[in-house]
Amino acid sequence: MTGPHEQHNGDNEPGSADAVQVEWLKGEGTDADVVVSSRVRLARNLAGMPFVNVASLDERANVLETCKQRIMSSDPDRSILQRIVWVDLHTVDEIDRQLLVERHLASQQHANGSRTRGKPDLRTPRAVAVGLPDERVSIMVNEEDHLRMQVIRSGLAFDEAFSEVSRIDDLLEQDLEFAFSQRFGYLTACPTNVGTGARFSAMLHLPALTIAGEIDKVKRAVTDMSLALRGFFGEGSEAIGDFYQISNQTTLGMSEQKLMNELAKQILPQVIRYERAARAKLLRGGTIRVADQAHRALGIAKHARLLTTEEAMKLLSRIRMGVVMGLIDNLPMQAVHRLMLQIHPAHLQRMVGKSINQDERQDARASLARARLHDAVAVDPDILQPGSDGPPSNDSGSA
Repeated sequence: MTGPHEQHNGDNEPGSADAVQVEWLKGEGTDADVVVSSRVRLARNLAGMPFVNVASLDERANVLETCKQRIMSSDPDRSILQRIVWVDLHTVDEIDRQLLVERHLASQQHANGSRTRGKPDLRTPRAVAVGLPDERVSIMVNEEDHLRMQVIRSGLAFDEAFSEVSRIDDLLEQDLEFAFSQRFGYLTACPTNVGTGARFSAMLHLPALTIAGEIDKVKRAVTDMSLALRGFFGEGSEAIGDFYQISNQTTLGMSEQKLMNELAKQILPQVIRYERAARAKLLRGGTIRVADQAHRALGIAKHARLLTTEEAMKLLSRIRMGVVMGLIDNLPMQAVHRLMLQIHPAHLQRMVGKSINQDERQDARASLARARLHDAVAVDPDILQPGSDGPPSNDSGSA
């Protein structure tokens, strides 16, 4: 992949399995001790074209080609990104499709193919365009809507993410006519997205609330505020390793700025305070107990010979907590985040260079964890001040 605008047909990777430059894995930014990443997504549809779920294959192919010509334009005045790669999902193999899902660049539904008569159809013309090298920008074509453009940033950074996705939206709208109603706003396949078509979501790490048995209170509060609480891979996924995504559910009747401010300036700060208070309470209740959880996880991960994905994510959650609370040293946050990505099936298979079965993946996963965590050091909990207020909250993410 050498040019500013690149075509991927399965012969090249859409991104390195090592994921060194992936934006949301950096572990940097405001409130990064709790907020792993912030994502803003806009849903758009082409005027005069049927929605994806009722379009024929020929109509979907027409939408795909129209969007591709515009997104991949190399005209300096129309280009949306300096470097961008285009991946036709209906032509690449399963590992490539799953790799994009694991990197949060495509949804599982998009990887499987849009539904035709209730069943996923791998023949569906669909694609994802990915901005390089940090992959913070991606655009799904022919997912539930014709276009779903998203920007993901490390830490709590909705302002930056919204600014960038709005710039791309404006550029595309100069040449593509989007379905729009003066009364309802942008028209989308799902009624909950009608209006702005905007979805703001944050991935949070909430291990202390889970350990304290208070995570159900957060879930109820989020539901009462008409927000969505989802798992590590968003819609339809379960929470693993104490990682949760919180997002708005409806967009009709509210501006993007109001949606963003409610989540970023009113709701998330409360959840962040609860998690930090729970961490401080754990430390006040006895440093040795919380250190045991972090150190036990590190010990298992450094010596296990077989690991499932779920077990590895649970261990990495406790290890991340240990890094944030100063109980594990010599292990950068970015290294923990990269491992959280690389232990998933498609990345493991990409790294070994072949398709491997479940037993072989458990072996490869444990081997990878041992190698990447080899230099991590458990810190003696006695050096932490008893009765402290817990880890400092800062803007660097390096607590």
